[in-house]
This record gives sequence, C-alpha cells and structure tokens, in this order.
Amino acid sequence: MCGIVGVVGQAAAAPRLLEALRRLEYRGYDSAGIATLIDGQIDRRRAEGKLGNLATALEAAPLAGSTGIGHTRWATHGAPTTRNAHPHGTARVVVVHNGIIENHAELRAELEARGHAFQTETDTETFALLVDDFLQGGATPEAAAAAALKRVHGAFALAMIFAGHPDLLICARQGAPLAVGFGEGEMFVGSDALALAPLTRRIAYLEEGDWAVLDRTSARFHDASGAEVVREIKLTAVSGATTGKGNYRHFMEKELHEHPVVLGDTLTQYLDPAQRRVVLPALPFDPVTVPRLTMTACGSAYLAGLVGRYWIEELARLPVDADFASELRYRDPPLPEGGGALLLSQSGETADTLAALRLLKQRGQRILSIVNVPESTMTRESDAAVITVAGPEIAVASTKNLSAQLAVLACLAIGLGRARGTITAEHEAELTAALLEVPSNAAAVLERDDEIRAMAVEVAKARDVLFLGRGALFPVALEGALKLKELSYIHAEGYAAGEMKHGPIALIDPAVPVIALCPSGPLFEKTASNLQEAAARGGRVMAFTDDLGAEKLRGFAERIVVLPRVSAFAAPILHTISVQFLAYHVAVLKGTDVDQPRNLAKSVTVE
Repeated sequence: MCGIVGVVGQAAAAPRLLEALRRLEYRGYDSAGIATLIDGQIDRRRAEGKLGNLATALEAAPLAGSTGIGHTRWATHGAPTTRNAHPHGTARVVVVHNGIIENHAELRAELEARGHAFQTETDTETFALLVDDFLQGGATPEAAAAAALKRVHGAFALAMIFAGHPDLLICARQGAPLAVGFGEGEMFVGSDALALAPLTRRIAYLEEGDWAVLDRTSARFHDASGAEVVREIKLTAVSGATTGKGNYRHFMEKELHEHPVVLGDTLTQYLDPAQRRVVLPALPFDPVTVPRLTMTACGSAYLAGLVGRYWIEELARLPVDADFASELRYRDPPLPEGGGALLLSQSGETADTLAALRLLKQRGQRILSIVNVPESTMTRESDAAVITVAGPEIAVASTKNLSAQLAVLACLAIGLGRARGTITAEHEAELTAALLEVPSNAAAVLERDDEIRAMAVEVAKARDVLFLGRGALFPVALEGALKLKELSYIHAEGYAAGEMKHGPIALIDPAVPVIALCPSGPLFEKTASNLQEAAARGGRVMAFTDDLGAEKLRGFAERIVVLPRVSAFAAPILHTISVQFLAYHVAVLKGTDVDQPRNLAKSVTVE
C-alpha cells in the first residue's frame, strides 16, 4: 500500500515526482524519498514522517536530474525511519517498491554469504542488492532486472533506475497495481492513474507478472515468461486537477460535504426518475436463476455490503453469504454451481479482495464488482463492474465512497427484486422515490452539523463507546464504531441492539456513551426498549433518530440528533453520513490527524 512513481523525462524530475507523491500519500505516510540521476550518478533524499518533511529536505538540498523515482511508504518490514525509507539500493541501482517480497529472508542470507552488506531492515533492499549482484556479474540492467524478478516471490510493484543509464527505467508488477504513462518525449510510471494525471492521460496498465523497460519515447512490455507483449494504451478519465481542500480544514470534511452531489450523481446513473424504476447495467449472472450471491470486501466496503445483504435478501429473496475478503480464501466455503459474487472496493486494488476475486472466478462464480476507479485491476478482472461516481477520495477514512456504494447496492436490490418477481412495479416505484429523495435528505443531515458537534463534545471525553442498531442499521453501528476508532483512537464497538443483554450490557456505566441508530419505524420500539435498559443501568444514551423517534426518547436520552424522516429502506444511508460526521468532529476535538490517522493507509495493496 505504498505509492511509487517514476519519470524518464526532459524537465527536472524531483519537483514532478514530489507532486505525484502528494497525490499518492493516501497510500502511506510513514516516510518518503526520491532518487534521481545526476550526470549519470545516483543521488537521493529521504525523510521520516509525512511528505512535507521530504519537501523540506529537498528545499535544503535540491536534486537535479530529469530521470528519477519516488516513494511514499506504509511500513511493513522495518520501522518507519529515514534509514528504512525508500529508495533503496547501491551506487549502481536504486529501487522503490510497493508490496511484500515473501522470500526476502532466504535471499538476504544468500546475499550476505556472497559479501553484500545490508543497511536497512526492509525486504526491498533484498531486491535491490539482488539486482546489484547480477550487475556486478556483468549483466546489463535489463538482464539483471529480469534475472532478479525470477528469484523473488510475493506481491509487489517495483521501479528502478541505474547509474550510467540516464534514459532508462525498469518497472514490474506481481499482485500490486502499476501503470505506465506516455508523454511527449518522456515516460512515466506510477501506482495509479491519479498520480500520473497531471503528467499524461495516456496510460497502459501492466498485467500480472509483467515488467517493462522505459526510455524517453517508449515502453517495451514483457510478460512473466520474458516474451515481449503489447499492452493497450488508454485515455484515463482521472482528472489532473489539483485535489485541494478548498475552504475546508480537512479533506475528510470536504468529502463529507460532497455527499449530496455524489449520491445524486451515482443514483442518476441507475434510476429512471420519470418511470420510477431502476435501470441496471448488464449483470454477469442471470438474476432469476442465480442460486446465491457471495459478497466479500474489506473495511467499510464490507460493512456497506452487509447493508446490501439485508436489502437484497429482503427485496429479492436471494440468499447472500458475506465474508471479509481476508477470510474468504481461508474459510474455503462451498460455492454453488452458477453462483454469483458481489465484490466492493473503493480503489479496486485491495489485495485481499483481488485474491478473493480470483478464487471465486476459479470456482466458477460470476463476478460483479462495485468500484470507484474505472481503470482499476478489479474492474478489468471482473465479469462486470458497476462504477460509483464518488470522485477521488483523499482522506484515508472512506466517507462519500461508502455512501455511493450503498446507493448502488440499494439500486441493485430493487433491480434484482423486480427481475425475480419478488416486488411489484408499485413497490419498485415507492422504493425508487425514496432513493430519489436521498441527496436532498443528505443535504439536510449536513444542516445538523451543530447538533452532531455537540454530541461529539461528550463522546470525545469517553474511553469506550457502544453503537447500537437493528436490521440494516446494525452494519451502520459497526461503521460508526470503526470510524470512531480509526479517527479518534477511542475504543468503540458496534452491536446489534438485541444482543445487548447477551453480554455487552455488562460494560454499561456512566462513563460509557451508548449511541443508538433508531429512526421511527417497525424496529423502533424494540431498539428503544434496549436503550431504556442501558439508561436504567447508568448508561449515557445518545441517539440519531427522526422527529417521531425523538418524542419517545427525550425522557431518557442525554443527546438526540434529529434527522429527516425517511423510509426504513433509505435510513441506513443517512445514518451512515451521521456517524461519519460524529467521528470527524470527535477526532477534531481530540486533535488527531483526521486525514491521515496513525498506522493506516487507504489502498491496502498488501495482504
């Protein structure tokens, strides 16, 4: 989940590499570094911590040269120190790397026995010294890189430059994304199209096992066997516009306020407002005969999928299994013949989700992915993909993209229900009407900002917090707890409200806020009863509800945020926005790094 970038260019490389790294910093911010070729010799600058520290180092000691590579790191092997910062290498070669080289210990022992001295704790340095070993043996850079790639195992993307070869950059991928950009008299490489967008729109993606040799005017692609192959050049839709915060304090605050537009843009793709019906793209499985769906994802995307499971099973009467992608492969579940699979990812590059996709395809499942990046690996490898229209999401914590995923899942549930004959045209029209109101209702949630901030003042004082929800709001309770943990570092747990009396109620005391998601509706009375049980034991009850629910909760709830009254079907989307806002305000009050929480990165491209 590190970010890598490279250029074989005409202008100064370091400033362009630094700007590309700014667009990749969501992938990791433990340390960063740049190396360039100056008069044929390798020079580099590295810094611990965020990219601003590297920028300061470059101001103090600029790097010349028009060919170079850069890296922003999420630490795997070795502490996040300057010594372990990339690029790594020798006087002959330097390398940047995203991923994990699984057999690095074995190779390290071999290289040490051959007299190579290691300077870092990283697995990346093993590859750099392996290439160097072949160079010392007389191999050309291309031959040395090819030989070294045959020796390493794992999931990785690599880029390397060589002393004495100012017009050469070699890159490779195995299990981690990598794109080559085509400029005018210069070439680029990057972890994704977002990094390269200001430099070029002409992109070719390395396929699994590929490696490529770049000079100033071209790229030669090779597959895993070494055979030269052709990779299609595409025009990327990713914008090169600056992804700034505007007048907002944080990217997350900006992205939270983009919810109404994102929801509107996404729903517009899949709803026909005139006919009050869903218009889905072609599905890779027959919605009438498919026996079961297997849903898998990671993090917040998995929680969106859990909400989708409630919707699909209720409306389409279609069974849905749900697994974290990191567990699905190892649980090795039985899969039905003719089954479908539903995968969710913001980046489309999540390592565990991609591995699950490949397993599901091997087992004959037809893959439908919900992805925010049209050019991603997941989009290309799926049988069909539905694209959310969330735009770039820079903050590490997913917000607007999660809501866009929910919007797509809601449309999918309605569409499947109509195709299977489990809902009527009249019911479809009612549900579609409810979704069409979601963007304006999301805007109304933004107007509750002061109320949410007031609740956050109390939550910020806590060490432990419980989130409760029932039905499709139970996964939203899990999302509320997840966001609070990752942003504010407060311990939080999400529970199905009916499970309180089966253990969690033992945690209740006057220091533990109990935050309930309980709009009026068929499950309200049950949830309210659970909250009264918590209040009777000294719990500090706080609630997100609507005006009808608020009337019944005011007798014992300490804080209430009144949201728009909506159908039970649409409520999970609005409550998701609400708990995200709560976590944001708590984090601001506690002074944590909202956009880049400790130990996290957005695109998890290592297992």
